[in-house]
Amino acid sequence: MIDWEQEIRKKGYALIAGVDEAGRGPLAGPVVAAAVIFKAGNIPEGIKDSKELRPCQRSSLSEAIKEKAAAWSVAAVSADQVDALNILQATIRAMTAAISALNIEPQYIITDAVRLPGIMIPHLPLVQGDRLCVCVGAASILAKVNRDNLMDLWSREYPQYGFNQHKGYPTPEHLKALRKYGPCPIHRKTFKGVKELLGVAGQIK
Repeated sequence: MIDWEQEIRKKGYALIAGVDEAGRGPLAGPVVAAAVIFKAGNIPEGIKDSKELRPCQRSSLSEAIKEKAAAWSVAAVSADQVDALNILQATIRAMTAAISALNIEPQYIITDAVRLPGIMIPHLPLVQGDRLCVCVGAASILAKVNRDNLMDLWSREYPQYGFNQHKGYPTPEHLKALRKYGPCPIHRKTFKGVKELLGVAGQIK
């Protein structure tokens, strides 16, 4: 990863928060954001974009990040709020909430390509930030692990959909279950693949 934090620290910013989300593409479940602040020289090895890691690697790194981070937080926005706001605004809300939940106020923020209106702290929306910046990569891992855990819990309540396997993404198995059972309360009613079934199903089960 390129050491974006080092370059920003040269400008006088010591507390840099990386912010990323998980769950913009699924048909069900929340969008989850995380924020992470590291102190220079105290960063776990192996951090990269969460999508490039196996689940066991993400889980292990998640614990290491929590242990070594100067501050970290996670925030979720529900499927109902995604429908009410749209996915971009829900992502911004989750990211903003994660930043607000940090127990240390950052001096600078790097996000994975998302601009945060209303945040007065200087911030950089970095395209592919989860691949290029360690603190954003760390946030991507925390967000992904937290969201996967939430979907595993939802799978116990709605086992017919297999949320523990696909985490709400539109896999063939998920789409087949949607056609068979109709949407459940954690499905995103405004998303293609779900909204078409609402009239067929009659109501959300």
